[in-house]
Amino acid sequence: MLSHSLRFETEPHFFLTGEGWGNPSNPPLILLHGGGQTRHSWGDTAQKLAKKGWYAITYDARGHGESDWSTDSNYLVDGLVADLKAIIKQLGTKPALIGASMGGLTAMVLDGESEQATAAAIVLVDIAPKAEQKGIERIFAFMSSHLENGFATLEEAAAAVSAYLPQRSKSYDPSRLEKNLRFRNGRYYWHWDPLMLKVWKDTTPDQQIAYEERLFTAAQHLKTPTMIVRGGMSDVVSERVMAEFLDAVPHVRSTTVSGAGHMVAGDSNHAFTNAVIAFLEEVYPSN
Repeated sequence: MLSHSLRFETEPHFFLTGEGWGNPSNPPLILLHGGGQTRHSWGDTAQKLAKKGWYAITYDARGHGESDWSTDSNYLVDGLVADLKAIIKQLGTKPALIGASMGGLTAMVLDGESEQATAAAIVLVDIAPKAEQKGIERIFAFMSSHLENGFATLEEAAAAVSAYLPQRSKSYDPSRLEKNLRFRNGRYYWHWDPLMLKVWKDTTPDQQIAYEERLFTAAQHLKTPTMIVRGGMSDVVSERVMAEFLDAVPHVRSTTVSGAGHMVAGDSNHAFTNAVIAFLEEVYPSN
């Protein structure tokens, strides 16, 4: 299945690049990638959802991939939510939202802080209002490790990913990474704005506590059928973290994909996509 290109103006002269999979007249859903990723992380899932009768939209978040980078380093949740709200407004209808990590928090805040439901369904992919700090620190360490010097080859980049994600298949094709990298001055660099990571890492402990409180409040006010999909090997959303979340927000469903880490869709795409389809067929059918 081939995709078609999309471009969204979410602020005056500020554009996000995306792709649409399937028939635009079908019920829409938007897939929101995690921090440091691009829309291409959803390629397999987007195609499967489109074949099942939904119209799947993926886009590069601000500062990522081929989307514009913020001139004022506006990379916190409010900027991401404003972008998503603008895209939904352009669609003219409530889509389902499938958000991994950063994308899941964006969907949670949008719906939880809106007066009325903004989505037809929400899938949170290995993310909750509170996360294991060690897992977050490991993500930041990975994103920081090759920030300045990049990689000499795609194979070198693939080796770094394999070290970070040891549960992934060792037969991983390095060429699949090319869409997540920029080639300049003879080297490959991650396809995101380095200032974004600085903004995230400069968050103070007090700001982090206030942010978690905001996320819990938003989660408790979700108005949309919601499911959290946890990676069974995740070091970001542990069993304890998910239990705390479900205690605070009992109307949210949950499922666990065994053998997957934080990058659930990439680690175990078949099991993840099947879980999403089963949920959507119940709460947001494609026909």
